Amino acid sequence: MSVDLESLSEATSGAIGALLSTTILYPLDTCKTKYQAEVRAHGQQKYRNLSDVFWEAISTRQILSLYQGLGTKNLQSFISQFVYFYGYSYFKRLYLEKSGSKSIGTKANLVLAAAAGACTAIITQPLDTASSKMQTSAFGKSKGLWQTLTEGNWSEAFDGLGISLLLTSNPAIQYTVFDQLKQRLLTAKQNTTDKGSSPEALSAFSAFVLGAISKSVATVLTYPAIRCKVMIQAADSNDGEASKAKGRSRKTVSGAVYAIWRKEGPLGFFKGLHAQILKTVLSSALLLMIKEKITATTWVLILAMRRYLLLSRGRLKSA
Repeated sequence: MSVDLESLSEATSGAIGALLSTTILYPLDTCKTKYQAEVRAHGQQKYRNLSDVFWEAISTRQILSLYQGLGTKNLQSFISQFVYFYGYSYFKRLYLEKSGSKSIGTKANLVLAAAAGACTAIITQPLDTASSKMQTSAFGKSKGLWQTLTEGNWSEAFDGLGISLLLTSNPAIQYTVFDQLKQRLLTAKQNTTDKGSSPEALSAFSAFVLGAISKSVATVLTYPAIRCKVMIQAADSNDGEASKAKGRSRKTVSGAVYAIWRKEGPLGFFKGLHAQILKTVLSSALLLMIKEKITATTWVLILAMRRYLLLSRGRLKSA
């Protein structure tokens, strides 16, 4: 079975981009996640603004705790983006080969992106859950990855899987919008290229802008589900023993929806939307910018490696 080199190039560059963007923006991600996970109790809330989380870390001299769970998040980001970009690129190539079409329509693109997202969600859900629990733990009290995964039963590692599968629509919308905008932007430049040449790439600025626009659209459309997912995964992280039962009651979609509706009203489903857009837009834009800039290099390196392996195989046969 031959390896799809173009899909491998896309997956590698996407995973590297995810690793770098996650590390750069991780303190913002931690503040965002803790802010989203909090539900107003008795008309009061600990964090009124996103900046309150940051100032808490400073006032308690736990600034480094903004990086708690970074290793797990990086592992999850690398694996998820590698799986997603490989699956997305592979499914697109397979669709074009089987259908005989020269381009992919919007509907087909959404289905292919959702399929790649579903595969990614199932594979990386335990790491995603562990990462959310680490980020929403009290500053300085985060547990390690193995302890976080094994403190409950293994089914709890897949908390939020159903809603994660629903949220495959987020990257599906994002990358469909990005690809469509990219194709229009490059239409004037796109000439027929040889298979051995590197693919056409966007400039860093263009990739950043298109990444920001596409992620903003996807985030606004799917945000209520995003907030419910964070609450489900972090339900027990900050609860004392007396409120563990209430935390467990929020471990279902219906429980999370009921808690938000009862304590915060309809607008509660959009609490932290500005923080989510700020973080995810910057993260996605950085990821796509880095990916676009290193894809050509990755492609050249993979082709050079394949050429070297073919030459080595030829020499062995002739020897």
